[in-house]
Amino acid sequence: MKCPFCKADDTAVIDSRLSEDAASVRRRRQCKECVKRFTTYERVELAMPTVIKSNGYRTAYDREKIRTGFMRALHKRPVPTDNVDDAINRVEARILSLGEREIKSRTIGELVMRELKKMDDVAYIRFASVYEDFQRVDDFRDAILQVKRPGRKARRPGP
Repeated sequence: MKCPFCKADDTAVIDSRLSEDAASVRRRRQCKECVKRFTTYERVELAMPTVIKSNGYRTAYDREKIRTGFMRALHKRPVPTDNVDDAINRVEARILSLGEREIKSRTIGELVMRELKKMDDVAYIRFASVYEDFQRVDDFRDAILQVKRPGRKARRPGP
């Protein structure tokens, strides 16, 4: 690992720890040239499938696009950022579990909607209204009725 300060190639690991979820390793390193310390993180990198857009165009998977979708839907909603990160991780895990080299953007959108529905009813309706291209007030009514279907307890968002 190259030192970020002096660019020397010779650094040593002085401490390693697993993250709480054991999904990454935190390493403290020290440069043998300038003796400065820095932290690196190591995690498994799996190749995400290529995304096929509705117009047939293919593009690289982009985690930030999913994060942006979540954050727009959750704007001014009382949902902790950690919950969003966990939801994105679940979406990615589901995508990887499909074992496909390509995935339709529609499938990703449906996975995001499923996560939003569990997190916050208002955010779900916001996302669905854009994603499903609601054109009429009845489209909103139908989505709200789906969220409020009998036997389903109303959920309050929160930590």
